[in-house]
Amino acid sequence: MGSRFETDPPPFWRQRGWLVPAVSFAVLLCGGGGFLVLRDEPVTDAAPRPAGTVLVDGRPDGCRTDDSIQDAPAGPPADVTWRELNGARVPLSASAGPIRTDGPVLWCFAHTPAGAVMAAHVIPRQLSGGDWRAVVERQVAPGPGREIFVAMRSSLDDAPAAHTAVTVAGFALSVYTAERATVRVLVRLAGFGDAAADYRLAWSDGDWQVVPSSAGELYTPPAPVTTTAGFILWGA
Repeated sequence: MGSRFETDPPPFWRQRGWLVPAVSFAVLLCGGGGFLVLRDEPVTDAAPRPAGTVLVDGRPDGCRTDDSIQDAPAGPPADVTWRELNGARVPLSASAGPIRTDGPVLWCFAHTPAGAVMAAHVIPRQLSGGDWRAVVERQVAPGPGREIFVAMRSSLDDAPAAHTAVTVAGFALSVYTAERATVRVLVRLAGFGDAAADYRLAWSDGDWQVVPSSAGELYTPPAPVTTTAGFILWGA
């Protein structure tokens, strides 16, 4: 049986686009209030695996992680390193993932709360580069939401920005089970302060996938954050 972790959500900040440059590069700022409500949307069947993929004990061949630690993270992975990816720095972990690389796709995350956290940071960032279609095929849950995301992403320039003013500052795991996770990512946007948005993930075909909404959005509307209480900070 999985476990569930909850954090108090901040009020809405109705801004779209800057948290995942793969969707839109414009910054839209509007005030708002209330509480963040996660939509319980169904996750469809897994995407077809690439030809030649072999599952061994439920994991793709060559993908093995230590999945014994199922507690909510008390801090960042001890072995975290940072890598420049499509104009921004993202965290990587030899224990939580991603530990495999196939061409442009960084994959094989631990089937743990920490693995879900890493997937929420890495997968969306990969979608802002020119090889985003390969990432979508393997790391975005299929369904109408994915189709809409692809349509929106296809209208944008494939070349990532040379540098983004958004930096990841921390995270909070609000939901976790063996099959589902919701990770709140805290970001800092130069000139605007801190904000956070939620990413939903599903465990499918032996790895984590990002689950888009029915409107093709990879994350909930970002909300302003006035305190980092309740977040685990990266400290990088």
